[in-house]
Amino acid sequence: MHQPIKSYPVETIINNENNNYNISIKIARLDLIHPVVSGNKLFKLYYFVEKAKQLNKKKIVTKGGPFSNHLIATAFYCKEMNIQSIGIVRGEQPQHLNHTLSACLAFGMQLIFVSRKDFDFINNINDLNENNLDENNSFFIPEGGYHPLGAIGASLIMEHPELKSASHICTALGTSTTLAGLIIKAEPQQEIIGIPALKGLTDISERLEYLLEKTSFKPPIIWTDYDFGGYAKSSDKLIEFMNTFYDNFRIPSDFVYTGKAFFAVMDQFQNGYFPKNSNVIIIHTGGLQGNRSKPKSTFIF
Repeated sequence: MHQPIKSYPVETIINNENNNYNISIKIARLDLIHPVVSGNKLFKLYYFVEKAKQLNKKKIVTKGGPFSNHLIATAFYCKEMNIQSIGIVRGEQPQHLNHTLSACLAFGMQLIFVSRKDFDFINNINDLNENNLDENNSFFIPEGGYHPLGAIGASLIMEHPELKSASHICTALGTSTTLAGLIIKAEPQQEIIGIPALKGLTDISERLEYLLEKTSFKPPIIWTDYDFGGYAKSSDKLIEFMNTFYDNFRIPSDFVYTGKAFFAVMDQFQNGYFPKNSNVIIIHTGGLQGNRSKPKSTFIF
């Protein structure tokens, strides 16, 4: 795998022939791109890895929480590209590694555990007190790919022909990097909609200005009422929706990001947000491995 796989299926869940407003809703199945590392992560990583190779860096360093989709994606991608990966993990090292961190190790990633306080201040190689890391041989990727390079990588998602013809493109958001990528290649008439998975994310405009390097852009629509309590929080209502959604459409989601995005779009659809003849596409950003932190009986998929 030398670049993100750009062809992914787009599946219809609401057919425009089956409602009075001629509205269609589809899911861009980025979760099917790869059996291990699915979704938007490989897109965001693409130009980082290319730059590291151009600079002849031997190691890629990044950071994330103990259930980070970004860490596992970086570990896998670096293994494929034959580059050493190092993951800075938030929190003390547990006695038993969870499935995410175990997978990172299996893909050859070296894990360095740091306190929550120290984690927040690590933003480049020089912030680490590791003897084997320096700017001459190491390349740092910010958490979640939050950087203009990550946004440009995420913009590759928009190259699918179905997305070019959509009237509305919706995505869950955390760092806002994927949202910025969609904006980069959106057509003027398209409406880009972000659904924050975090509570109180009030700096989205500032994030987009940084990610898009202050170039002019059409502001996205942000739906702020679907975080279900905050990052990695859920409720019985959300879990029930995710199971019903899978029962109806055979599309799995995760409780951190995509479950909230699917819930938001279906709720807005039922409440008449989308005008007649809308062609709505939701980005399935993957990250299903996060569901494994819940008891096995939680989901029907």
